[in-house]
Amino acid sequence: MASLVWSDDFATKVFEIDVQHKTLFTMVNELDHAMQHGKGKQFLGKLLSDLVHYTKSHFETEERFMREHGYPGYDEHKEKHDKMTRKVLDVQKEFESGNAHLTLGVMVFLQNWLTEHILKTDLRFGQFLGRKDSPRQAAAG
Repeated sequence: MASLVWSDDFATKVFEIDVQHKTLFTMVNELDHAMQHGKGKQFLGKLLSDLVHYTKSHFETEERFMREHGYPGYDEHKEKHDKMTRKVLDVQKEFESGNAHLTLGVMVFLQNWLTEHILKTDLRFGQFLGRKDSPRQAAAG
């Protein structure tokens, strides 16, 4: 399976969110690489757990930005986050119980969801902030 590759097409222009998206790309790629190279269940479980925790933290960051800036699409965006959180927690639970393995289908789902969510949902928030003319890159230094 091809690795996720970051490009400016994914940039929301919100520094903290873009850094986190790049980290998510790396984490999904690491999980895919480990799965393809037959790494053990314990190793894969750790990577999956790290991905789940980081994803939840990232969603909290995005949602905080949205609340702070009065983003009108907040409720819809949060629902998408909640659905994804439930899905990855289900994958993790099934994996840890031994009832499921990380499959190509799971990896395709993770890659597609991440890229589609950024391109279709997160970029809308970045555009909203751009229209508000907010100082979004202050954290960039």
